Amino acid sequence: MNKIVAYCRITDNALVLNGNRNFAPPVEGTGQVRLTNLYRALGLTYPKFHKMDNVSKAGFLASELVLRSLNYNMEVPDSSTALVFANSSSSLDNDKRFQETLAKNAYFPSPAVFVYTLPNIVTGEVAIRNKILGETSFYIMKSFNAEKMHIFVEWAFGCTEIKQVLCGWTEYLDGHCDVLVWMARKKADTGLNFSISNINKLYVDPYGTIDFRS
Repeated sequence: MNKIVAYCRITDNALVLNGNRNFAPPVEGTGQVRLTNLYRALGLTYPKFHKMDNVSKAGFLASELVLRSLNYNMEVPDSSTALVFANSSSSLDNDKRFQETLAKNAYFPSPAVFVYTLPNIVTGEVAIRNKILGETSFYIMKSFNAEKMHIFVEWAFGCTEIKQVLCGWTEYLDGHCDVLVWMARKKADTGLNFSISNINKLYVDPYGTIDFRS
């Protein structure tokens, strides 16, 4: 049976990895500051992080935590893992930043900001960091929809080469973060059954699933 073998939830006031909220030192701040503080708390050394937009930062951090918890080997090219991500605001948070560079009297559009005016950049960042070569996709939905996310992952599993899917809801807008990233694994022995109800459970009540591996 397909299973959810790890997950991470990041919101404005919650930080949970596999049901554990005490896996890292307390992270202070809000918005972008909070994401940067989490990066530092994890002891990461990935300078490219600081160039990312906030959607990419949030998705990158949650993915990093999930993959770390699974002892994922980021040094070996991997064609058996796919990426399926989604959100509701696309790249609007960064689009607003780019618009500000157009509106200034000095008119100097920023190429560094413009490069992140696509929501699927986050999947590229995660794939590059971890040498993931499987199919990547990014969907825009009105709101978090576990049924659709379940369908998208099952589609990915339709490819015989794909053994697991890193799936993520990466919503970030105007300083508010709403992220859930999980790894769904094909025919896994342990973990949480990969079902619509369990995806909803992780999104709504990540603390209530602390013993999901048993």
